[in-house]
Amino acid sequence: MKFPWFFCILVLSLGGPRSALADSLQQIKATQTLVVAHREAVLPLSFVSTEFKPQGYMLEVCHKVIDRIKRDWKLPQLKTSYLQVSPANRMATMMEGRAQIECGSTAVTRERQQQVLFSIPLFFNAQRILTNKQSAIKNWTDLSNRRVMVLRGSNTMTVLRESQRVALRELIFSEAASLADAAKALDAKQVDAIVADEISIAQIQNLMATSTDKVLNKTIDDRWIVTADGIGQEAIALMFNKEDSQLKTIADKEIARLMVEGELTKIYDKWFMQGLPEGRPALNLPMSFLLRDSMRVPSDKVLFLK
Repeated sequence: MKFPWFFCILVLSLGGPRSALADSLQQIKATQTLVVAHREAVLPLSFVSTEFKPQGYMLEVCHKVIDRIKRDWKLPQLKTSYLQVSPANRMATMMEGRAQIECGSTAVTRERQQQVLFSIPLFFNAQRILTNKQSAIKNWTDLSNRRVMVLRGSNTMTVLRESQRVALRELIFSEAASLADAAKALDAKQVDAIVADEISIAQIQNLMATSTDKVLNKTIDDRWIVTADGIGQEAIALMFNKEDSQLKTIADKEIARLMVEGELTKIYDKWFMQGLPEGRPALNLPMSFLLRDSMRVPSDKVLFLK
């Protein structure tokens, strides 16, 4: 069987040796507290509610893992403490042991695998195209001579540069400083399309639907469409300190159970296919075939093939 160039083979890996200097098990038992790192506004993976409560798809899975830790390690009184992190400090936070689990939006990369441990992937994020429903843009080759906007600070340009699907010299690029700027530019027809990862596109759509701006706040399905097959697939997983193989192992056992018993599918549908908390509309982002296929035989280490 032949696979697309971006296909990820998932192979079960064993945790490395454990150091006495980073014995989270002993620390957790001594303090009766587990510190969970989370993001502020990566909807719907990991974000903070208006009541300052961390929530989202990754957090719900994380809570299942914590319940498993309480049972398996016989810590019924275990408390959860939350620590908000950003792309700038999330790696350092885990490497320095300031949190035991990161339930955010961190992608598994070769470089990061040398620094931390990752659970079985819970989401596969790919670059897609958001454009007007009436547009002739249906796939990557249709972007030729079009005005394309990307998000500043994202890895979209790197993915496009490495892809053989897009001729960059034929595209007219601009950058958006924020999701809101991208939404406004597309709505005002200042650009023909936005190229971004699926989570960012879902956030842009959600922003449009919840905006107080009457021009932006229209029915998304009547105006916009997410198109093109995904490129630059990234596996998103829970993250642990490099020495915390025991935590990673128990997390993988619980995630595998959720996958095999069908519970993860229900959790996914709750956060990606149904209306979100605080009146936010559904993102309507179906589960990718990579995630669906990986749930048949859950595995934890991602090997990237080009």
